[in-house]
Amino acid sequence: MSRNFTTQIQSPKLKDSSLLRQSAFINNEWVKAKSGQTFSVIDPATENEIGKVPEMNVEDTKEAIMIASKAFNEWANLTPKNRHDYLLKLHSQILENQNDLASILTLENGKIYAEALNEIRYGASFVEWFAQESRRVYGDIIPSSLKNHKFVVEKQPIGVVGIITPWNFPNAMITRKVSAALAAGCTVVIKPGAETPYSALAFAELAIRAGFPKGVINVVTTDKYVKEIGLEICTNPVVKKISFTGSTAVGKLLMEQCSSTLKKVSLELGGNAPFIVFDDADIDSAVEGAINCKFRSSGQTCISPNRIYVQSSIYAEFASRLADKVSGFKLGNGFDTNTTHGPLINQNAIKKVTRHVEDAVAKGAEILVGGTKHTGNFFYPTVLTGMNKEMVITSEETFGPVAALYKFETESEVINLANDSNSGLAGYFYSKDIGRCWRVADALEVGMVAVNTAIIGTCEAPFGGIKESGIGREGSKYGIEEFINIKYINFGGLQKNSTNHFKL
Repeated sequence: MSRNFTTQIQSPKLKDSSLLRQSAFINNEWVKAKSGQTFSVIDPATENEIGKVPEMNVEDTKEAIMIASKAFNEWANLTPKNRHDYLLKLHSQILENQNDLASILTLENGKIYAEALNEIRYGASFVEWFAQESRRVYGDIIPSSLKNHKFVVEKQPIGVVGIITPWNFPNAMITRKVSAALAAGCTVVIKPGAETPYSALAFAELAIRAGFPKGVINVVTTDKYVKEIGLEICTNPVVKKISFTGSTAVGKLLMEQCSSTLKKVSLELGGNAPFIVFDDADIDSAVEGAINCKFRSSGQTCISPNRIYVQSSIYAEFASRLADKVSGFKLGNGFDTNTTHGPLINQNAIKKVTRHVEDAVAKGAEILVGGTKHTGNFFYPTVLTGMNKEMVITSEETFGPVAALYKFETESEVINLANDSNSGLAGYFYSKDIGRCWRVADALEVGMVAVNTAIIGTCEAPFGGIKESGIGREGSKYGIEEFINIKYINFGGLQKNSTNHFKL
C-alpha cells in the first residue's frame, strides 16, 4: 500500500451551487436558528471547514413539528396518484443533479466520489420505488361472521414522522425513510447527522423544485443540541412515529423516550455481521466479496462484516489473497480518481479502530497489512489473523477498515460462533454446497443473509435486523407499512328493502 498520498485535491465546483445550502428548512423556507447560532461542518479528508449551518434547538424543533402537523391533513388527503407524481418528480430531480449531489456527499462524508455517486443512485431508487408503492397500499374486505355486516380494513397514514439519520449514508438513509413516509401520506421532520447536513439540505432544495407543498418536508440541523432535540421528537405527542438509524445504545434510549407517548418506532441499529467462508467456496469470489462489503466506505457501514470466519483448510490461502488485495489500496481524498479509500469520519472513529487493533494484537493477533493510522482521519486498511473470541472486535462493532479473520473447523461450530452475538443485522457466507446454503441461511440469526454475494441492500428487498439490531423494515413492499395505521370498520345494520337496495 502506497504511503504517498495527498488530501489537498481541490473539490470540483458544483454545476448548481444553490444545492449547497447553509440554512435549515422549515415550511419550504430557508431559515436560521432562532438563537442565531451556527456550527461548522468539516471535510474529514482535509479537516477544513466546508461551511456553517444553523445550530437549532428545541424551540426550532417544536416549530418544525407544528408546521409538519399543519401540512399533514392536506398531504394525507391527496390521492395516492398525486403523491406518486410528486415523488417521481423528486426522483427526476435527484438524477438530474446526481453529480452535484455526489460531490456534496464526498465533501462532507469523505467517501470516494464513485461510491458517493452510487449512493445517490441507490437513494433515488427508493424514491422511485415508494412512488410506485404509494398506489399499492391496499385494504381488505374480511368475510363477515355476522349477518348483515361488512368488515372493512383500510390503511391510513400515521401522521407526523420524526426522521433521525446518521452520517455514513447521508443521502440513502434519508431517501429510504422519507420517501416511504411521504408515499404513505405522512409529513416529516428530518434531523440529519451533524457531520453531514448538506446532503439533507440538498434533498430539501430538490423537493421544492419538485413542487412539494409547504410543511411536508422539514430539516432541523444541530450539533450541540442533539440530545435535547431527540428528546423533543420522541416525547412530543404531535409526532406519531420515529424512524432512526444509528447505534444500538442511542436506539434503546430513543425507544425508552418514545414510551411516554407510545409512538410507533422503526430502529435500524448496530451490526456485528459474520462473514463465513467454507472450504468448498470459490475463494476468489469470497475474497472479492469480503473486500466489497468490508472495505466499502472504509468499513463505515452497519452491514460491514465484523467477524470473518474461514474454514481451517483454506484459512492461510484466503488470508494471503485478501492481504495481497488490500495492500494495493490507496488512501486519499475522495475526489482523487486514484484513491480507493477515503478517511474515517473523525478522530473518535480513529480512536475506536486503533483501540480494536491494539487490543487484538495484545491478545495474539497478527497484522498482515495495515494496522496503523496515517495522518488526520486516515487509517490504513487492515487485515488481522489469529483472532479469538476474547478480543474486543468479536463483540463490538468496529465501524472501520479492519478485516478480522477467525479460524473454524465445522459447520455447526461456525453457526454457533456466528450467532453468539446480541446483534442480528446481516450475515454472509460462501459455499458451493446447495444443501449447506439452505441450512446455513436458515440457521443464521440475522435479518438479512447474502449467499455467495456481497450484495444486501436493494429497494425491492426488506432491510432490517433482529435481536438488538433493530425493529421494523425499510425498503420493499414492507417498508411503507411502517408508516401506516390499520383501521377496522364494521358496517352493521345492512338490510335489503323492497326496492332491492341496501340501506343503513
